[in-house]
Amino acid sequence: MEKAIVIGATGGTGAAITEELVKRGIRTIAFGRSRQKLDQFAGKLGNPAHLTLAVGDAMRPDDIVAQAGGADVLFHCANVPYHEMEKKLIPLGQSVMEAAERLAIRVVAIDGIYPYGRRQTALVTEEHPKQPHTKKGKVRLDYERMLFSKRWSKAKVMIVRLPDYYGPTANEASYLGSTLEAIAAGKMAFFVGNMHVPREFVYLPDAAAMITELASKDFSYGQNWHIPGVGLISGREIVQIAQAASGHVKPVIPMKKLGLSILGMFVPVMKEVIEMLYLTEEPLTLSGDKYNRLIGPIAATPFQEGITATIMALQQGRSTIA
Repeated sequence: MEKAIVIGATGGTGAAITEELVKRGIRTIAFGRSRQKLDQFAGKLGNPAHLTLAVGDAMRPDDIVAQAGGADVLFHCANVPYHEMEKKLIPLGQSVMEAAERLAIRVVAIDGIYPYGRRQTALVTEEHPKQPHTKKGKVRLDYERMLFSKRWSKAKVMIVRLPDYYGPTANEASYLGSTLEAIAAGKMAFFVGNMHVPREFVYLPDAAAMITELASKDFSYGQNWHIPGVGLISGREIVQIAQAASGHVKPVIPMKKLGLSILGMFVPVMKEVIEMLYLTEEPLTLSGDKYNRLIGPIAATPFQEGITATIMALQQGRSTIA
């Protein structure tokens, strides 16, 4: 991999992957809709010479093709809000793949665990049956079928699946993003789901490092890959670590079906989270065996270190902006 383009470069996973690519000295095109967000992001990275900013709409294949600039790998990190997933996810993916087909480029598509439905084994491998029982899970499975469709003869694609994630670049698109932002700011916070059941979370800088390794291997395309977390942790443990790091102890309120329903009257995306609450009661844990065997060791920053670093970065970001 000599040059990469990251679609959705200012989002949670996109920003982490862009930062990892830049750190490795790989020429990188950060593609996004907002010039202001791209400029702010580049400033945080120190405006490296091998980073190019590209403004465009991922829903327009022509925009992607015009900005690709000789890249040999495309990281598809753009996403759509929960409440727009049924209408916009597949059209977005088709746009990216149409551009990739014209460019004859390799594609690394970042996705989650929804297509699996309820877990059928303690550790979920890439061969686990995909039997989604939710609307979002079914849409995501159709999305996978579109990505691996035979209609794409020139573009090679892999799907990289992440569990819930956290990190300095995570935002409201992740369950933990807004929770940790509020704790860092010393405000009351909300936690989506059961705070007592241990769940899997991956630290985004770890995920970005592993995804970049996958992207550089020719044999990894045409497959699904799992990016596991370091282990399981409960919401209460997360909050304790985050509050200790922030120096603030404000209430953290668990949001379950009733609370999300009420909040959804004002914030549509919150209502759409309800059908995914099963994952907070019956957590699905990804197996990293395939990655470990074929790529190398799993990057595994301990929760204490990762959550503390996230809180410190969020606080530093606010003071820099101020």
